[in-house]
Amino acid sequence: MSVAQFFMPSSNLLGAGALAEAVKQMGGLGFRKALIVTDEPLVKLGLASQLAGLLQAQGIASAVFDQVRPNPRVADVNAGLAALRQLDADCVVSLGGGSPHDCAKGIALLATNGGRIEDYEGLDRSARPQLPLIAVNTTAGTASEMTRFTIITDETRHVKMAIVDKHVTPILSVNDPQLMTGMPASLTAATGMDALTHAVEAYVSTAANPITDACALQAVALIARHLPTAVQQPQDATAREQMAYAQFLAGMAFNNASLGYVHAMAHQLGGFYDLPHGVCNALLLPHVERFNLRAAAARLDDIGRTLGAHNAELAGLDPIAAIQKLAQRVGIPPNLRALGVKPEDFETLAGNAMKDVCGLTNPVQPTLHDVIGIFQAAW
Repeated sequence: MSVAQFFMPSSNLLGAGALAEAVKQMGGLGFRKALIVTDEPLVKLGLASQLAGLLQAQGIASAVFDQVRPNPRVADVNAGLAALRQLDADCVVSLGGGSPHDCAKGIALLATNGGRIEDYEGLDRSARPQLPLIAVNTTAGTASEMTRFTIITDETRHVKMAIVDKHVTPILSVNDPQLMTGMPASLTAATGMDALTHAVEAYVSTAANPITDACALQAVALIARHLPTAVQQPQDATAREQMAYAQFLAGMAFNNASLGYVHAMAHQLGGFYDLPHGVCNALLLPHVERFNLRAAAARLDDIGRTLGAHNAELAGLDPIAAIQKLAQRVGIPPNLRALGVKPEDFETLAGNAMKDVCGLTNPVQPTLHDVIGIFQAAW
């Protein structure tokens, strides 16, 4: 049996009030200048200024870099790196969902390793740890605040680069459900289905182990029980907190068991069409897992039973049908056609997906024809 190594931040704060506690801990670590990496919507909501005020109270100066776009680009990382150097920051604080976290990881990695972010595509390409990163989460889905995965869009190739590197793991992750109540229903649904995809892909991964299995199944249970409520009743504190735990557990699972062809394919849709990652995952998940049944039927049955045990609407359904019904229940679009995806691009998308490192642990290694067929089924 091969040796298993478990990756996650050395410290993690979860629950109401976690943000204030995190900033207090930052003060104790001796940081003096922080670059806050976020996006314009969170600046408009006042969350960036709230964070800056908390930092100031701890004697930590800060500047805000808010030019992170959905599906962050190489250009975003480069612009953020310039802002970090101008401030002469000794740490980075990411505020938001997957896009700010991924961009911040790229900035922090280049700050200490140099070169271009494109140099780090693949597995463990860096030589030294990144600048200390504290990741403050405002969504419940990507788990980027606690993983060694960074996804950056290469605009020149129109592909999403998967950077999987132990050195991009934040030193502290923060999940404060009080920061998540403002998420619109569509984002709650997309990020929640993203978390489900993480859990399912980790559970059927060829690198799964008993620890990742336990995390994945508990995440599935919490998502089945609480995601519909979080979508329909955004102020429900219990649903928000439980979804924060769910996405964190799913992150623990895939951070160590890795993913599969749902992500390998979704990355291409995001890079090619600039589509929302969670929605792409939700639409591809049932079709990839149907393909995986030949090798992972028993494990997918576990997923189906867990979904049904914690959501009466999903009880008695096979795992593929249960996943599709949950996606429909929370308002995910019906197919890739509704997102403007074009069949004439399938061969290019499939070819790029087969180069994605996330596909290496899929339970079945597909041919190019197989991947094209999965895109067609989802269309």
